[in-house]
Amino acid sequence: MKKYVLVLLKTGSVTNLGKTATDSLFAGHMTNINRLAENGKLVVAGPFFKNDKYRGIFILNATTIEEGKQLVETDPAIKANLLEAEMLLWYGSAALSETLEIHKRIEKKSH
Repeated sequence: MKKYVLVLLKTGSVTNLGKTATDSLFAGHMTNINRLAENGKLVVAGPFFKNDKYRGIFILNATTIEEGKQLVETDPAIKANLLEAEMLLWYGSAALSETLEIHKRIEKKSH
């Protein structure tokens, strides 16, 4: 077992941005997700189905809430308050960090 930071992504306080600004922030959000994953800091990420309050989750390869905050503060959608991050310390399988490599192998086979 290993310590992680579980991040619940919630709808933020800013909800009145136009489509262009929202699209740009979400493009930056996806770029940031990919960067964190490539750096081994993000082990799980995904959206929830339609839900007005909760938007998605991250499981971060971090051991403190402070470290988790530093990682999510790099996300443009969080910086702009389009998304809000609620964080909890969480224990999970140490094998989670291997899921990205497994995913890449499975994804290659399916294309």
